[in-house]
Amino acid sequence: MTAFHSLSMPAPAATALRDALLADREQALTRLYRRAFPLVRRYMGGHGGTDQDAQDVFQDALVVLYEQAVGGTLVLTASASTYLVGIARNLWHHEQRRRARLPHEALPDDADPLAALAAEESDDAIEPTFAVLDYVARLGEKCRNVLLAFYYFQQPLTQIAEANGYRSVRSATVQKFKCLERLRNSVRAAFHSEVLYR
Repeated sequence: MTAFHSLSMPAPAATALRDALLADREQALTRLYRRAFPLVRRYMGGHGGTDQDAQDVFQDALVVLYEQAVGGTLVLTASASTYLVGIARNLWHHEQRRRARLPHEALPDDADPLAALAAEESDDAIEPTFAVLDYVARLGEKCRNVLLAFYYFQQPLTQIAEANGYRSVRSATVQKFKCLERLRNSVRAAFHSEVLYR
């Protein structure tokens, strides 16, 4: 056996984890939670995260691990707990970058100004918002799923390709572009016709 093989966890470890998850998912996930969550919570606390952030990120990491293990794509080069911590670290870095891009505006303490602002808006201002949602609904199930998965749920294209039965990430990318163009063209046409008839 070479030094490389003694350092990396063999494929049977991933297979054993898969078998444990399939045999008794609740027990296997509970065991992973007990081992790895304290490590993730400690990491998150030291890197600007709250307990709620740690729970959210850990849940997402657990889903990733579970899908890879059950799907047979999991390759462990360390313990499952270490792997979960690594996934959680990557997810937290991604979340921090996403939060940095969002505007930081404090919400008002009193909800009444928001209610007053909403009441002042006319029906004409609200209708285009609903019209866009209507056009998203009219796209068809496949396009709607791809666009929502990518833009709303921020799923990676590899995951979208697998979930929607595309042969490659490139196919999913092309389909996402086509769906987005269809949505843009529909909304533009509706907007232009509304402007012309006013």
